[in-house]
Amino acid sequence: MSRKRKFDKIFASLVAVLVLFGFFLFMSASLGLLAKDRGDFLSVFSKQVGLGLFGGLIILVILSKIHYKNYRKYAFYIFIGSLIVSSLVFVPKIGISHGGARRWLDIFGFSFQPAELLKISFVMYFAALLSSFKSKLHQWKYSIIPIMVLLSFVALLAFLQPDYGTFVIIGITAIGMIFVAGINLKHLSIIIGSVFVAIIPLALYKPYVIERIITFINPTQNSLSSGYQIKQSLIAIGSGGIFGKGFGKSIQKFGLLPEPMGDSIFAISAEEWGFIGALFLITLFLLFALRGLKIASHSTDVYGRLLAVGIVILIVSQSFINIASMLNIFPMIGMPLIFVSQGGTALLFALAEVGILLNISKYKKTIN
Repeated sequence: MSRKRKFDKIFASLVAVLVLFGFFLFMSASLGLLAKDRGDFLSVFSKQVGLGLFGGLIILVILSKIHYKNYRKYAFYIFIGSLIVSSLVFVPKIGISHGGARRWLDIFGFSFQPAELLKISFVMYFAALLSSFKSKLHQWKYSIIPIMVLLSFVALLAFLQPDYGTFVIIGITAIGMIFVAGINLKHLSIIIGSVFVAIIPLALYKPYVIERIITFINPTQNSLSSGYQIKQSLIAIGSGGIFGKGFGKSIQKFGLLPEPMGDSIFAISAEEWGFIGALFLITLFLLFALRGLKIASHSTDVYGRLLAVGIVILIVSQSFINIASMLNIFPMIGMPLIFVSQGGTALLFALAEVGILLNISKYKKTIN
């Protein structure tokens, strides 16, 4: 018998440790910006703490009280709404262009990245579709067609912005969800192959994508240009040794390593906290994944299980890809280190997703 009970305190404790540790890592990494420009530091800090941390915690509490089955009723409309909002980045004076990409919206002076809304709305809607087609997934029109149609919309937005990182993460999440749903392995192979085939023309059309792949294969080839970030990242990680240089004592964050609060924050953390600190952070994400998947496995219905699995993959895959890219074992695609990297929108939505997971954990068989 299933029964309603309090949320999973072990999972909540893991998230609390991740958020707290991530905040200290962010604060240390931001010292480089403070030394350079106090005004920019205050702006970044206020968005990270005000919008991301405090705003995210408020939404976490609210969503932990809303029954997750309500999302199934409105998942289609939420997904369509997220596509519309994501398309607004192309509207002049609303969409913000940075680094050759249009991925942000300017709303009353606050920058907002709609890709974060698109990710969770995709998970909600895809979980609803899969749970509806659960007994028909052996038929290609209920397994291959839905995922390819949905991914086509995401791919189009990714191509136009461009934002291939979001497409890769949503693709990984979708494949993980449909595997858990029980898809035929032959159909799964077709889907994975189709995703890879779709990436090839995108890479050929955008020269910088090929450049990143070349840099990944041989980072020393362009160590002063496209390979500079990975070179400095490996220097930072290696110089941290076993125990690190100590909190706030990173050298690379002072203008040597690009994006010290963003993509490169893991390298800064490894420089200051060493192998032990890096291992601790990775272990926290592994425990987050294991406990989250345990919540999913104890869900009382298919929708809850797939929604939980999708959220866990969404958060953990982004974080591990970020870490892997800093270690040069995965190409750089601009993924944040969730709960740690700069980005108020990413932190806010990550905490919102945790709120949904906590609500799912209330409606399950007993977890020990």
